Amino acid sequence: MNGADNRNNTTGGLIVYSSKTGNTRKLAEGIHRGLTEALGAVRIATVEENPDPTGADWLLVGFWADQGNADQKALNYLKSLEGCRIGLFGTMGAYPDSEHARDIRKGVQDLVGEKNTVLGCFLCQGKIDPALTERFKSLPADNPHAMTPERMERHLEAAKHPDEKDLEAAVTACLSMVKTVSSVLSGVAS
Repeated sequence: MNGADNRNNTTGGLIVYSSKTGNTRKLAEGIHRGLTEALGAVRIATVEENPDPTGADWLLVGFWADQGNADQKALNYLKSLEGCRIGLFGTMGAYPDSEHARDIRKGVQDLVGEKNTVLGCFLCQGKIDPALTERFKSLPADNPHAMTPERMERHLEAAKHPDEKDLEAAVTACLSMVKTVSSVLSGVAS
């Protein structure tokens, strides 16, 4: 890792993310800025860098939703972790208060919770890959994934995200997750 930026091996936290269209990267960078302002140095890396979490008090792992789960790169990284305190954040085309979002949140938290402590999960909308939108448009009307007026409305709304409100909400949620760890560590130290 490059020691010239916030990717050095300081203790504290580590943010790791996977991004395809830039949504989750934008969210990760916003969380990184917010947490660095609130807490001091926080490392940030992509899943491709496969950062070693050793010495980190907590991790925040970001993913983009793919077929009802975290994307494969994020899943592979999450599956490699054991004994960590992990908060999750992600982007998806669905509405964050939808049943689909609840299923994604539960599935990823259950996976992480098998070998780690789950601190929480923040999800927000993110723009959908335009190629996927076009593929849905070309499906026959009887296909369960065919483009409907409701689906098109969701795609158009998703294209506006993550926005500044999403970034603020993500920082607030992640700061809350991290503070639970700080409280636990403070109690252990006393």
